[in-house]
Amino acid sequence: MVHNLSESVSLIGNYLSELRDVNIQKDAMRFRLNLERIAEIIGYEISKKLDYKMIQTETPLGVSEDKVLKENPLLITILRAGLAMHSGLLRYYDRSESAYISAYRKHTTPEEFEIYVEYLAAPNLDGRVWIISDPMLATGNSMVTVYKALLKNGKPSKIYIVSAIATPDAIEFVKRNLPDTTEIWVGAIDKELTAQSYIVPGLGDAGDLAFGVKV
Repeated sequence: MVHNLSESVSLIGNYLSELRDVNIQKDAMRFRLNLERIAEIIGYEISKKLDYKMIQTETPLGVSEDKVLKENPLLITILRAGLAMHSGLLRYYDRSESAYISAYRKHTTPEEFEIYVEYLAAPNLDGRVWIISDPMLATGNSMVTVYKALLKNGKPSKIYIVSAIATPDAIEFVKRNLPDTTEIWVGAIDKELTAQSYIVPGLGDAGDLAFGVKV
């Protein structure tokens, strides 16, 4: 199931516009903030689909019956670009555990590359609801590679993928390689992918814009 939040009007449009703007992009703090905001909005929407339980809460004047999360989801971020969105999700799911995994492209030619995973720090993942954040879902290769690496620590009960921008190619690749119950939540879907696997119009390199240009 794919949820494209740009199909309806909301503040997501404001934040995406600023993420894409070549002038506003010069402000790294603003760039990170907009990624956090998009993640917060998507995190709230995902919360409507999670399981809840009823508890009794003692107030100064009585007892209230409230619905609260039955279990906190596990927040997984792909380093380093996903850190800003992870912060937004963690602000809403403030009692969730976190997992961090690295994934990067190693080009053999300008058009061809492999995805390498060299770092994974995670609690027990088995039977948990996973929310995986990565701002750009260009080809889907990183997400699939990360999913396979995470399986070493357990299988999920459900996966939610959170991205700012995706392409149709990436979405189809993820759908073919992840469980059928996976849900993909994106701020927008851009139609074009270049020969070098960059999204057009996209926004550039999210990791560099948020945290500085790699050397």
